Parts: sequence; C-alpha cells; structure tokens
Amino acid sequence: MTAIKPYGDATDDGLIQASFTLPIAESERARQAALEFARKMDLGRPQVVHMKAMGPDFTFFIVYGATQHSVDPDELEVPEREFPVLSYQEVNRVLRESLKRQLVVVGACTGTDAHTVGLDAILSMKGFAGDHGLEYFPEMRVLNLGSQVEPADIVETVRANGADAVLVSQVVTQRDAHLVHLKEVRDSLVDAGLRNGLILVGGGPRFSAEQAAELGYDKIFGRGTRPSEVASYLAYAATTRALNAG
Repeated sequence: MTAIKPYGDATDDGLIQASFTLPIAESERARQAALEFARKMDLGRPQVVHMKAMGPDFTFFIVYGATQHSVDPDELEVPEREFPVLSYQEVNRVLRESLKRQLVVVGACTGTDAHTVGLDAILSMKGFAGDHGLEYFPEMRVLNLGSQVEPADIVETVRANGADAVLVSQVVTQRDAHLVHLKEVRDSLVDAGLRNGLILVGGGPRFSAEQAAELGYDKIFGRGTRPSEVASYLAYAATTRALNAG
C-alpha cells in the first residue's frame, strides 16, 4: 500500500479537523491565537469554524486545515493479539478442563473513579451489544466490587477468595489519575505477596495494549473491548499458567 493522507473534499487533500481549548477570553485576539496555533501545527490554510467561550477566561475552538504529512500503513508495526477469541462454549470448556474449578475474578474501579459503566459492561451478565459479560460464564465466579475501591480492599478480597484474576477499570484520566491508580493496585498486590499468582488486567478508554509492561500488568484493554475478548484472554492466561505450573 502507498502512503495515504487524510481525505476531506478530495483524495489526498490532507484536510483535517482539530478541536482544542485555549486559556484566553473569547475575542478576535483569541481567534487569531487559534489560527496561529494551527499554523504552528503545520496546518495549511487554517480556518476557525467554531469558537465558543468556556467561562470568562477560556475559549473552545474547532479549526480546519490541510496537513502535508502522510503515512504508509504497511510500514507500521501493529501488535498481534496473542490469544484467540473463543466462543462462549469454548471459554467454559477450556476453563473446566484446565482448572477443574471456577476461575475467580475480582473487578473494581479504584481511587476516585466512580464510573462503572465500562466495568459493568465487562462483568455483568447482560454485558453490552449482545455480548454477555463474565458473570454469564458458569466456569467463572465474579466479584464486582464497584467504584472508588481502595487497593487494600482489593487485596483483602483477593486473599479471602483465592482470586485468580483482578480486573481494574479506569475512566477518569485527569492528571494521569488512571495510570496512578493502576500502579497503586499493582504495588499493593506486590506488597501483599499476591502479584505473582494473579492474572492482572487493566482497562479503560484511554489505555493501549502497549502500556501493559510499563504498568506491570499482564494485559491492558482499551476502548471498544468486548466481554468475549476479556473472557477469551482470561481462559488463555489461566490455561497457560496451569500448564506452566504442571
């Protein structure tokens, strides 16, 4: 495949839309500041198509402009999924044959994060978009601790229930809170001597799979992840650990 550019009105015109907020009151000077900012992003023929005050001291902008940059998709290194996505029946069969018992999964939103939509979509029986959550699988026992859970409570739940896996969901990202909170859970499990025996999974809309090693997690799931993907990964990871232990 040859290099490609964004498509606006015509092939390879490079037209893109960008939105941002500047700490300046709405005014003609603010408009000109946004245009200059767009030029410094190497956008040709920039236009401010929307400008709105966000309180007395901030202004939100949408700008159009043309970029000269292109990308060749064939030159990109795209990480391959290391596990197959299994059917409902296959997940249950794999867990039943490898563990001979239920897989115990603890899930929580930790720190100040009170958003449980993503966590519930993965864990709850109904799941989302017709994809059932982990509670639907008879070979899993799911403990959903909800939101704003302290790392110490996760540690205690893992210890009391002999958990095999911990799923930590984070939506709030201000000041990198999602990274801080995941590291706090990891460190608490390490301090308790429980980390090595666990499948540790994190997820949320602002994560990418490449962050797993940096955060000390076995797997990180990002935006758009379906419950069946998480179930398949847990089956894969549990089976791998059982084989290595044997």
